Amino acid sequence: MFTENEILDGCIKNNRKMQKILYDKYAAKFYALCLRYVHDKAEADDILQEGFLKIFTHIHQFSREHSIEAWMRRIIINTALTHYKKNVKHYYQKEIEEVREVDMELFTGEEAEFTQEELLKIIQGIAEGYRMVFNLYAIEGYKHKEIAQMLGIDEATSKSQFYRARKIIQERLLEIQEEKRVT
Repeated sequence: MFTENEILDGCIKNNRKMQKILYDKYAAKFYALCLRYVHDKAEADDILQEGFLKIFTHIHQFSREHSIEAWMRRIIINTALTHYKKNVKHYYQKEIEEVREVDMELFTGEEAEFTQEELLKIIQGIAEGYRMVFNLYAIEGYKHKEIAQMLGIDEATSKSQFYRARKIIQERLLEIQEEKRVT
C-alpha cells in the first residue's frame, strides 16, 4: 500500500504504476461526474481520459496543501466544460415551450425515493445549457457568477437556466412518481 505522497511523487516522475494507482482510485467517481455533463458513455470516456491526461501533465503544479481529489475534480469539470464549448454547435437544443410549476411538497416519504439511474437519466435528458448550469450550481456548488464566467454567459442567464432545469427535473420526477403509483 502506498501513501498519497508516494503516489504523487511517482506520478510527478511519470511512473506508470503510480499513475495507474491514482487513476484506479478516482476513475469511477470522476466517470460518474462526467456522465452528468454529457449524453452518452463514449463522450464521458473521452472527457475522463482527456482529464486524466491533463492531471498527469500538470501534477507537478499541485500544491499538497490542498486536497488532491478537489484539484483533480476541478480539472475534470473544466475538461467537461471545454468539451461542451467545443461541441455546443453540434448538440441539438430542445426548445422549452413552457415550464410549469411543480410543488415539491408532493414528494413525501417513500414516494420521494428515486434511483440514481433514474435521476442521472433525467439530468442527461435535459438540454445541454440547462444541464451544465444545473450540474455546476446544484451538484458542484458553484455560484451563478462563477458559472457565468466559466460558460461565458450572463449571470441572469445562469439563474434562468438553473430555474428551468430544476423545473424540468421536478416535472420528470413527478412523472416517474405517477408511473410508480400506477404500477
